[in-house]
Amino acid sequence: MDYDTVLQGKYPAKQHARRVVDYIRSKVPGATGILYLQSRSTKKHEDCDQEEPFRQRRFFYYLTGCPLADSYLVHDIDADKSTLYIPPINPEEVIWSGLPMSVEQAKAKYDVDEVEYKPVDINARLAHIASLKTNPTVFAVHAIPDEITFLGFDEKDFKVLREAIETCRSVKDDYEIAMIGKANNISSAAHRAVLEKVKYAKNERELEAVFLGQCIGRGARNQAYDSIVASGTSAATLHYVKNNEPLDGKLNLLLDAGCEWDCYASDITRTFPISGKFSKESREIYDIVLKMQNECIAVLKEGVLWEDVHLLAHKILIDGLLALGILRGDKDEILQSRTSVAFMPHGLGHYLGMDTHDTGGNPNYADPDPMLRYLRVRGRLPENSVITVEPGIYFCRFIIEPVLKDQERAKYIDSAVLERYWDVGGVRIEDNLVIKKDGSVNLTTAVKDPAELERVISES
Repeated sequence: MDYDTVLQGKYPAKQHARRVVDYIRSKVPGATGILYLQSRSTKKHEDCDQEEPFRQRRFFYYLTGCPLADSYLVHDIDADKSTLYIPPINPEEVIWSGLPMSVEQAKAKYDVDEVEYKPVDINARLAHIASLKTNPTVFAVHAIPDEITFLGFDEKDFKVLREAIETCRSVKDDYEIAMIGKANNISSAAHRAVLEKVKYAKNERELEAVFLGQCIGRGARNQAYDSIVASGTSAATLHYVKNNEPLDGKLNLLLDAGCEWDCYASDITRTFPISGKFSKESREIYDIVLKMQNECIAVLKEGVLWEDVHLLAHKILIDGLLALGILRGDKDEILQSRTSVAFMPHGLGHYLGMDTHDTGGNPNYADPDPMLRYLRVRGRLPENSVITVEPGIYFCRFIIEPVLKDQERAKYIDSAVLERYWDVGGVRIEDNLVIKKDGSVNLTTAVKDPAELERVISES
């Protein structure tokens, strides 16, 4: 897909609105009235006259494609008409912040039917809309301020619209896939820039700065999440946050980082040797994780049961650690005992979209099975969903050492062999995949071949 060509069009907000209305009517037959959504408001930091960083509400963006603050949307269900209300021009603010977007500019940019400046009394406007309908319902989501009364509407539903949007968001159209693909291209280039600098860096924070600079320089100012730049044994911490430790004496660096493009996320992880050459133990673990990822990607297609893909990853992990001697015994017994969860305690991946951990996954964090408890996605994958595939193997003492004290599971781990692998820390490899009818499309182009990783680092 030529992402830039696709992105020359408009974000398909009306298509999303129709999809959402269809879902609502499947739950509320004959639903009539309006959908009402508000954007986030601007907000200042406490004890300061500067504004907090702004991130648009996902529900509002999904039905507008509009990143503007202090705005709202009314979608007339019966007329299939979307009206976007944006802040009026305040002459006193122009000198500080410049001209805001005009009604004419917004109408040209966003996929809505009408654009108007916000009226002084929004309640009067909503009441007038309600007066034109018979038995109207207003469908809205959370964060409606107290001053919004919805007078004139016979019913107020604050549940089904949220459910509808969260469900619809799990299937992406071409425009959304193009935005995720664009973010992936920028992030992949930034990952390569880190490879080219890692041999000369002294501290994790230098590499975080390289990644951020590359993204901003390519037009992606916002990150989809806070970067994880974990060196040495810190790579065994799944959501490591310090990013300020020295690199000297460490074997590997795990970089989990991705920018966003117009509110749509990328999420990429690479693990590589700081020196430019994997240690024997690091390469052995890396090869197992790469095999886990490649074989899991190979089985992806519409309708595949995600739990089965996750289980496949654990089976490959067990085979690999048995071959190294870290695990011992019968592989089926090891799987049944859930001993492998000590080496990969997280789920294989998650949906990706406006959120890094996107909606629609239906997780069950109360599942008594520790192998399935932290899966962010359950069930069968629909066509045109976007999902991450991110297997890993981690040597975290806080997780593995309790298992070594558990008689039932300790017998499956050779602690003498394990001792040689603690310094590997953790290895994770993560790509972003679009699910298709008969396979998948990988949006991530960051280097992951181990020989190529070594070459790029060594020749930089």
